[in-house]
Amino acid sequence: MKDILNIMKQAKEMQSKMSELQEDMANVEAQGTAGGGMVTIILSGKGELKGVTIDPSLLSDGEAEMIEDLLIAAHSDAKTKVEEIVAEKTRELTAGLPIPPGMKLPF
Repeated sequence: MKDILNIMKQAKEMQSKMSELQEDMANVEAQGTAGGGMVTIILSGKGELKGVTIDPSLLSDGEAEMIEDLLIAAHSDAKTKVEEIVAEKTRELTAGLPIPPGMKLPF
């Protein structure tokens, strides 16, 4: 019976910490770049687009397709960085808890 109460207590604590983590993620930002820094995208920890910077030298005629490709690449870079930050913070949060392998948090 003590084990069940202990598990329930840990689950409640983890739920509280996960709520804090989700709130903190709104304040995290990651910058993704492409084309040697010619395109930069900033994403929040929740994946919201916060900023886009395009080097003026790309804005000549006929460069639209390249800019589109660089925007996609920069977004992908920023998204990967956000996911790494979230994964690290989640690992820190759940350290020592008996979580089954492969269980992805936050839920």
